[in-house]
Amino acid sequence: MAGPKGRRPRAIPERTCVACRQSAGKRTLIRIVRTPAGRVEVDESGKAKGRGAYLHANRSCWEKGLKGGSMGYALRTSLAPEDLEALTGFGLGLPAEGID
Repeated sequence: MAGPKGRRPRAIPERTCVACRQSAGKRTLIRIVRTPAGRVEVDESGKAKGRGAYLHANRSCWEKGLKGGSMGYALRTSLAPEDLEALTGFGLGLPAEGID
């Protein structure tokens, strides 16, 4: 339906968390990217080039996504030990439970 002045409301892009499989707004999730160079890192801007996967900004989803094979599967690569260590360190700074 058209809103005021005949404009449609903007669609909010949604993405799925690779750990818990719940959909959420793109801006509420953290993007992990496999860069063209093959490194796996946190994409702070959400616009870095490369294949991306998303996780909720809470420690439980972060641990589940990194511990299982879901992150590597989504990024179509295996996580190098140094990349896994960097991502784990980032995840430790997140709250234990998400704010929904």
